[in-house]
Amino acid sequence: MSGIIGRTMTSRKISALNQFLMGSRVFASRTYSSSAKEMTVRDALNSALDEEMSADPKVFVMGEEVGEYQGAYKITKGLLDKYGPERVLDTPITEAGFAGIGVGAAYHGLKPIIEFMTFNFSMQAIDHIINSAAKSNYMSAGQISVPIVFRGPNGAAAGVGAQHSQCYAAWFGSCPGLKVLAPYSSEDARGLLKAAIRDPDPVVFLENELLYGESFPISAEALDSSFCLPIGKAKIEREGKDVTITAFSKMVGYALQAAEILAKEGISAEVINLRSIRPLDRPAINASVRKTNRLVTVEEGFPQHGVGAEICASVVEESFEYLDAPVERITGADVPMPYAANLERMAVPQVEDIVRAAKRACYRSST
Repeated sequence: MSGIIGRTMTSRKISALNQFLMGSRVFASRTYSSSAKEMTVRDALNSALDEEMSADPKVFVMGEEVGEYQGAYKITKGLLDKYGPERVLDTPITEAGFAGIGVGAAYHGLKPIIEFMTFNFSMQAIDHIINSAAKSNYMSAGQISVPIVFRGPNGAAAGVGAQHSQCYAAWFGSCPGLKVLAPYSSEDARGLLKAAIRDPDPVVFLENELLYGESFPISAEALDSSFCLPIGKAKIEREGKDVTITAFSKMVGYALQAAEILAKEGISAEVINLRSIRPLDRPAINASVRKTNRLVTVEEGFPQHGVGAEICASVVEESFEYLDAPVERITGADVPMPYAANLERMAVPQVEDIVRAAKRACYRSST
C-alpha cells in the first residue's frame, strides 16, 4: 500500500491516493483558567483539526465517513467543504487497508490523521499500528519518522455490547514507539490533538464518545491557534492532601465528583488527570502520593495488566516508604461488556466506587 505514495509531498500524490480510494468506495469542580466561554469536546477536536490542516498542507484526514457524512460523530464537520476530497478522504470499510495506506504516507513525509469509527475496529489494523508505525523509527536507526495520528472513540459508550465497548489504553500503552493520549476536557482535546499532529512519532489518540457533547470552560489561551499541550505531562485538576486519585478520559469527571462528595466528609482528595498514558507522568504521580500518602487509581479498562496496575507498580517502586495505606485500584469488571443496561452499569466504575475506595485508603470505611 505504501508504494502508492510517492516520495515528493505534493497535492498530486494525495490526489492519486484519493483516486484509488474513490474507486473502491464502500461507506459504510474542574480547574481551568478563568473564562466565561465554553466549548464542547466535539468542537474542540474539530477546531484543532481545522487549524492544523490550515497551518500544514501535509496534514490530511482519512477514514470511514469522515467526508461526505461529516464524520460519524461530526468531528470532521466542514472539513471536506474547506479542504476538498484530496485532504479529507472517505474510505471503504477496511481498517487494515486505510491504516496501512496512512503509515505508508507517513513514511514519505505526509501527516495522516486516521480516524477509527471506534478503537475496537483498530484491531483490524493493529499490525500496521504496532509492527509498522511504532517500530519503524527504531528499526531504521532513526532514518524513518512516522508522523501519524490514529484517533477515534475508545472505551464504553452505552448499550453497544462487548465488541464496541473496550478500552485500549493499556493495549497501546504497553508498546514502545507509540505515544498514547487520552483527553478529558475541551482544553485537553484541543491542546493534545494539536500536539499529536505536530509530533514526529505515531500517536494513538483515545477519545470518549460520551464526552463529545459535553461542554467545558475554555481559556482564551486554549483558543489561540498556537495552543499546544505537552505530551507526557499530567494535570492536577483538584489539589488535596489526604488521598491521590488518578484517572483519564471520562473517569476524570467521575473522580472530580467523588472528590466533591469526599470533601463533605472531611477527606481532601487530589485528582490527577493523566492526559498521557504513554509516556506516563510518573514524577507528578509520585510527587502527589508523597504528599497525600495514599493512592486510588481509576480506569474503565480491565483490571489485569491495566494502566492502574502500572501506576501502582511505579508508586511501590519509587514511593513505597511514603504509603500509609494499601493502594486501591478501581477498574471495569473482568468480563466482556454486558449488553443489558443494569449489568453494563455494574461493569464500569461508578462515582460511589471511587468514594468507597478513597474512604478505605483513609481508614474511614469498613467495606
